[in-house]
Amino acid sequence: MTGRLLVTGGAGFIGGAVVDAALAGGWRVRVIDSLREDVHGAASGGGGGASEIASALPEGVEFVRADVRDAEAVRSALEGVDAVCHQAGKVGLGVDFYDAADYVASNDLGTAVLLTEMTRAGIGSYVFASSMVVYGEGAYRSSRGRVRPLPRAAADLDAGRFEPRDPETGEALEPELIGEAEPLDPRNVYASTKLAQEHLAASWARSTGGRAIGLRYHNVYGPGMPQNTPYAGVASLFRSALARGEAPRVFEDGGQRRDFVHVRDVAGANLAAVHGVGKQAEGTFRAFNVGSGTVHTIGDMAAALARAAGGAEPVVTGEYRLGDVRHITASSALIRAELGWSAAVPFDEGMREFAAAPLRSAVR
Repeated sequence: MTGRLLVTGGAGFIGGAVVDAALAGGWRVRVIDSLREDVHGAASGGGGGASEIASALPEGVEFVRADVRDAEAVRSALEGVDAVCHQAGKVGLGVDFYDAADYVASNDLGTAVLLTEMTRAGIGSYVFASSMVVYGEGAYRSSRGRVRPLPRAAADLDAGRFEPRDPETGEALEPELIGEAEPLDPRNVYASTKLAQEHLAASWARSTGGRAIGLRYHNVYGPGMPQNTPYAGVASLFRSALARGEAPRVFEDGGQRRDFVHVRDVAGANLAAVHGVGKQAEGTFRAFNVGSGTVHTIGDMAAALARAAGGAEPVVTGEYRLGDVRHITASSALIRAELGWSAAVPFDEGMREFAAAPLRSAVR
């Protein structure tokens, strides 16, 4: 299947990679993006900055500058579209709870408007960015089997007790890869909005006979990440510190297990989903993990970036953010089996590229 693909947030980090992959796959691409300042920097606020961002899109891409909460603009952008790939939204853990209303409006209201207008336009194929954060903590095992730990307490974190423990026995837990069938337990505002987006997609599919796929991204990194913003991922924060000649600051003890997946691989997963969603049964929603399949700690990643950049050794601070989880690593077996996708960029190769690659302008 090819045709015209609408990519929301297509001027952003992941959205831009999806646009490149879609063009390479023979799609005609239209982008709708608000160019919001906390993603694209103050230069996007108007004048030449916005024009420069739009002109940086690949040749042949149609660009609509609008927010996905603007129903009239979305309705226009959907004209002649065959499938939608929804990447627009507010990402990251945020600064504090004062961000909550913006997260809910940007992610959940924006999704609701988009799905409403897709229904009006008769478009039935929908792929969107979900996140690993819907799981809360990852999968763990103790001597009594699979265990879901409680949220970590501030008192434990203050004392440097970072590892979750079995809530019944108190024994140390062994982290495992998490699959899509695990219980969902969002533990911060961003996570709650991503799970709400999944519920909206499932409701839309049942109500309209549409087909939807949510891709639960794990830790995405790569060229073009936004730099120096509290809403960026940890890879961007470390890379930005090294660019300033500073040491990356690693929270907790650096032992947090993650799955770091390259943005080109994430774009490939989106294209696999766009091709696969039309083969689903009508009225169905599927969720897939998107990860590299290899486990590294946050400390590993900081050290690999510092080596590749020739920068200062990372500093382990012992600091923490209460909404963070300790370990979350993906099993991507389901997407490999059902959509034929697997990550191709090895960790060391990706980190060497990322250490020297340009980032997006600093967000002020």
